[in-house]
Amino acid sequence: MNPSASGWINKLLTDVSKKDSLFNLDKESFYDSLRDSGFIYGSNLEVVENTFDAKNLTEDELCKANLCLAFLYTYKKSDSETEFVNSVIGFYTAIKELKTSFFQDLLGGKKSSEQLENIINKRVQIDANILTKNFNYFIINALLYIDVLAYQTYLKNETISIEYLKNLEAAITSITLEVLNAKATKNKYDESLIKLFESSLRYQNDKLIDYATAVAMVQTTKEAYYILDIACMASWSDAIIDEKEYQFLVKLGYDLNLSSDRIQLSIQTVNAFYTANKNNIALLSSKNIAHSFYDNSSKIVHKLITRNSKRLYRELIDSKELMILLTQSTVRDLTKEEQKKVTDQLLDIFKSIPSLAIFLLPGGAILLPLVIKFIPKLLPSAFDENRIKK
Repeated sequence: MNPSASGWINKLLTDVSKKDSLFNLDKESFYDSLRDSGFIYGSNLEVVENTFDAKNLTEDELCKANLCLAFLYTYKKSDSETEFVNSVIGFYTAIKELKTSFFQDLLGGKKSSEQLENIINKRVQIDANILTKNFNYFIINALLYIDVLAYQTYLKNETISIEYLKNLEAAITSITLEVLNAKATKNKYDESLIKLFESSLRYQNDKLIDYATAVAMVQTTKEAYYILDIACMASWSDAIIDEKEYQFLVKLGYDLNLSSDRIQLSIQTVNAFYTANKNNIALLSSKNIAHSFYDNSSKIVHKLITRNSKRLYRELIDSKELMILLTQSTVRDLTKEEQKKVTDQLLDIFKSIPSLAIFLLPGGAILLPLVIKFIPKLLPSAFDENRIKK
């Protein structure tokens, strides 16, 4: 089975139909197997439950297969009477915010497995020419499980509210910030990440939600498992979970109504996964997670803006208020209200530029502050009248 060739979903469905073991797992065991494969951490190293021979698959191919298997398991555990492929396509169609130029060419016409293959390919790879192998699609792929959780809600209610995705992403952002702030010693990359998350106000009026609100937004056990595992991953950013971070993770687990055994399992699993696979994950090859996350985020945004600078400039000159605010951002800090205006107006512009639609996906908001940072440096000099020439 080759997830890079046409027809792979039908092949996967045929092969999996001969194996009942995957669907006989209870929900907790399946989630744990999905995490052990690296899917939850955004670093796919094997296919969930070794469902098929995957020794020759690349990481993005493993990610496609695991995402599809996660959808299929969720579908099998539901009472849906809609055919599986049509169901997943219907789910992505229902998320109106994702019906931008990023997906609109894939969501029209008759539903088919080929159409679903194109959607999953677009969702996982984003743009193979933009995201470097060194980055491993980490930012977006670590949040792919949000799609699975939202799909479960969609199957239950036969509809999905964009507010569900917004709230879950907001909770992850807030709790990740709490993790980073819990570090006893912060390096410059930790500090940069904290500022980056604090500036990611896509779903808030003027500030990030507080910890208590974030915890209250977690509605199901699987969401709680996922939030805790993401927090553990953030804690491991300096290759160690110190005592202060450990105490925070234990408190978070209890606040999420998880058992002591489950909390310890999450902490032990993230330690075991990254320690055992540090030589196989490019993200960990030479730097800690925070260092790589920030550096590679900057490189991606820089490349995206550079490649789209001409079209972006044409769109910006039609938005006078945005131009003024971006110009002023080069000489002063924008107020919270001004930052919100810039974010909202940029997102409207990005809807018309396919390569920039990455910022509209779950997790993409985290990169928006870097966009605002890079735009004045990359657009024509006439845009930035206050730049001091070196």
